[in-house]
Amino acid sequence: MTTAPCVVAALTVADAGEALTVQYAAYLSEGRRYGTTGIPPLRETVAELAADLERADVRAFGAWAGVRLVGSVRLRGERVGTGSGCAELARFSVAPDVQGHGIGRALMERAHAELATGDVTWLVTGARSEENLRLYRRAGYEETGRLSDAAGVELLRLERLAP
Repeated sequence: MTTAPCVVAALTVADAGEALTVQYAAYLSEGRRYGTTGIPPLRETVAELAADLERADVRAFGAWAGVRLVGSVRLRGERVGTGSGCAELARFSVAPDVQGHGIGRALMERAHAELATGDVTWLVTGARSEENLRLYRRAGYEETGRLSDAAGVELLRLERLAP
């Protein structure tokens, strides 16, 4: 697999609209898989995303291929980087036309670089989202529970202890 050339850098409030476009495109296939557009990433607004980016406990990263934003991820949590922090890896999105080329892996590695040994990251993903599950398991995430979202989609909670 060839890694698409991209630059991963901090995502800012000015990027909120473009990030939401990528998020919608990425999560639309998830909505189709589960037969609903009611999943939270498809219901988020630009204002909500921008507010999230302004939070002191959120670190957000985008992947750019030239001037185009092709992916993003948010790391939400306090005391991250201390070895006793806990953070959610959230709204992990890669544009559908560039999935499978290492962009998601690059975003995840950048988010993980914020962590200290002993920090825990967690995420949720659809129980039937096999491509996502393969990526997360390769990165060291293990299932710790099951739940349902507001749309009734069965989710897996996965966690990873930073080495």
